[in-house]
Order: sequence, then structure tokens, then C-alpha cells
Amino acid sequence: MPGPRRFRWLLLLALVAILVLATYPFWLTALGTFLVKNDGPAKADMVVVLAGDATGNRIFTAGNLVRQGFAPVALISGPAGVYGHYESDLAIEMAAKQGYPASYFVAFHNDSKSTASESEAIVSELRRRNVHSIDLVTSNYHTRRAGRTFRNLAPGIAVHVVAAPDQYFTANAWWKEREGRKTFLIEWMKTVASWIGL
Repeated sequence: MPGPRRFRWLLLLALVAILVLATYPFWLTALGTFLVKNDGPAKADMVVVLAGDATGNRIFTAGNLVRQGFAPVALISGPAGVYGHYESDLAIEMAAKQGYPASYFVAFHNDSKSTASESEAIVSELRRRNVHSIDLVTSNYHTRRAGRTFRNLAPGIAVHVVAAPDQYFTANAWWKEREGRKTFLIEWMKTVASWIGL
């Protein structure tokens, strides 16, 4: 009979909705946590900092790694485009104003528009410099995708991904602020796109 069957479906949907509402922090945290794959630092030939952070968290993290002796220097990737300046130059200037010696950093100018093209350019530079191990610094939400991209492009180079904090994204609370939600959505879209080769 259609009446009881429809009632059972409505009851099942209501139970699923209640379950989702009761457990959403768990699932949202799991989805956010998936994006973060932090290996932690290790002794390396060089620290590498990916572009894309206007707050300074990535370069400050790299400066601390150099200061602590994990590597002698950090390669700072920096595409052009910020009012005619390379991002790497602006980042190094910012770090120097915060007390990090400019000698900690080497600017690497490039014209990359994506993590993939940036990684290709950096890997070529690392091979030119005969680098065999790196601590790769990027924002926490970007660590899984960036690490996968680098490892695919750089066989023979040991890659340790180091997460820099992001002011809007934490795995267990990203959905509470608009900027966190945007960061999550964009990174998941890019992650899926990288899986299917886009």
C-alpha cells in the first residue's frame, strides 16, 4: 500500500536528518582534517615555501625552521602580479621587518598560476641546485594536495610537508566563519580537480 510505504520513507528521512544534525561536527571535522597532511619538519637541504599567503604565516614558519637548524636556507616562491612586485620579494621584506635575517631566504621568481605549475618550476630549480631533501611549507589546508603534487613531480627528492597556520581555517572549526567555509570549498574543489587530472 502506498500510504504506509510513504510513511516509512518519511520516517527514514527524518531519522537520517536527525542523525546528520546530531553528528555534523564529526563529519565536517573529518572532511577538514582530510585536507591537512602535516609530516612535520625534518633535517633537509632546503626549506621551500609555496606562494599564496598574504599574512606571512608561511614565511614565518620557514624562518623558524631555518632558525632552528632544520635547513640552511628557505627558497621562497613568488609569482609576479602584486602591483608589479614578486610575491617572494614582498614576503622576504615582511619577514625581515619581523626580525628574520634576510639571509635566511632566497627569492625564487616565477610566473606560476597553479600549484602544479609552481611545483614544476620549483622542482626544476631544486634539481639545478642539487637538492635532495626539502621541508615544504604551505598553509595547513593545502598540505595534502601540495605534498601529493610535489612527490609525483619529484621522485628522488625527500619531501616533508610542514603546515603553516591559517587565520581562517582549522580542521575542527572551519565551518564557523565565512572565510573558513570559502577556503574549505575551494580547496576541496581543487583537490577533486587534481584527482581527475584537471
